Amino acid sequence: MLQIRKSQERGYADHGWLQSFHSFSFAGYYDPAFMGWGNLRVINEDRVAAGAGFGTHGHKDMEIISYVLDGALAHKDSMGNIESIPPGDVQRMSAGTGVMHSEFNHEKDKTTHFLQIWLLPRQRGVQPGYAQKSFPAADKRGRLRLVASPDGAEGSVSMNADARLYAGLFDGAESAELALDPERKSYVHLVRGQLSVNGQALSGGDAAMIAGESQLLLSGGQDAEVLVFDLEA
Repeated sequence: MLQIRKSQERGYADHGWLQSFHSFSFAGYYDPAFMGWGNLRVINEDRVAAGAGFGTHGHKDMEIISYVLDGALAHKDSMGNIESIPPGDVQRMSAGTGVMHSEFNHEKDKTTHFLQIWLLPRQRGVQPGYAQKSFPAADKRGRLRLVASPDGAEGSVSMNADARLYAGLFDGAESAELALDPERKSYVHLVRGQLSVNGQALSGGDAAMIAGESQLLLSGGQDAEVLVFDLEA
């Protein structure tokens, strides 16, 4: 089964300083048909205006990944981490027993465009944690690069979730295959560009929800950047 979710079908919120598309129910957007997929709970595509951001707020028992597309995201948390997240970096924050953090765009004239991703934890009540790694474009060109996993395999960011996250860049004749476990779920989020997923055409912001399949084939990319999730059923 492969179900396409078009970009324009997502929830949308315009707060002035923040424009956000919600792939799943979030805040004021509620759709009982889209509460998550497997243990993937949130994908928000956020654009934060220059000089604005999310003030200090709390999270608990959630694995939170930030994937920056343009600009930079300034992160500060109650664990003492003060970091800048540029494009190409994958940041993971394990909220565990509880953490406070803020996220800002300190640029004076540039919007920060990023994906905020939440995954349900494998274990609840763990000690909060933080990790951040850079993955050069060359590592993702024409292939799926593992960027987050439960055990930090292949130099990926480790996380407290039964999930694996891949990132890839595809253009022209570039293609990739990934073996899937039919007993698990997969989710393909096309960040930008055009891409064919198992023969189905996707455009930027579109997603494919996959279950009961044994193989994923990505092809026909046009300036495509894609995230692929292997998830609990």
